[in-house]
Amino acid sequence: MGLFDKKYCAFCGEKIGMFGNRKLEDGNMCGDCAAKLSPWFNERRHSTVDEIKAQLEYREANQDKVAAFHTTKTIGKREMFYVDEEKSQFTIATAQEFKNGNPDIVDFADVTGCEIDVEENRDEVTREDNDGNTVSYNPPRYSFEYTISVIFHVNNPYFDQMSMTINDEAVCLYPNGTISANVNPETNAEYKRYMEMAEEIKQTLSNIKEEAKAASAPKQAVVCPACGATTIPDANGCCEYCGSSVNG
Repeated sequence: MGLFDKKYCAFCGEKIGMFGNRKLEDGNMCGDCAAKLSPWFNERRHSTVDEIKAQLEYREANQDKVAAFHTTKTIGKREMFYVDEEKSQFTIATAQEFKNGNPDIVDFADVTGCEIDVEENRDEVTREDNDGNTVSYNPPRYSFEYTISVIFHVNNPYFDQMSMTINDEAVCLYPNGTISANVNPETNAEYKRYMEMAEEIKQTLSNIKEEAKAASAPKQAVVCPACGATTIPDANGCCEYCGSSVNG
């Protein structure tokens, strides 16, 4: 086929404009169909038509999960960590993406790891001397910017990592008088607030995973202190025969 031959989307069948093709390993995809893929997916060019069809089916099913998602907790500023504690699920999205988009709904059980990442950018602060030249302070002074993110490692057929930026703007620390090359951002109230958000996300993840693990564990028979029957406690820890708490 020639460079300027007409190309058609393998999924919707529409003709693709000159600059609208999204190349696959064995076919072509239009921009509208490509926009339906997961935002965490980055292997499109190395995927086959059949593999992309499977992901589009997964994404369509995900819309039903979004509709059934009941938010019980949110953490974040611009990017939000949305939690459905009843279903042990979460998603990451802006408020607009959550309302009008199709953010991937992930089971907490599919999270294989979670870590906090702090990116530091350092720029030297200079001054102008009497001759109008830009010169360094002695000793050198620096400004620092910090971006705090939470990275999730997940077990998903189409992506293995998700991330969210906690602060919508970088935390900036500027030199104050004489300053060394090192600063301690943990003394900054804004930095500490964002780090607390990141730690809360990690703790929420840990708590829900532990609760789900405990709920799925085999129930042990105990003797009810009220009626003396051997019973397997219900979800509320009560005797299946008399309804009394087995914990006394």
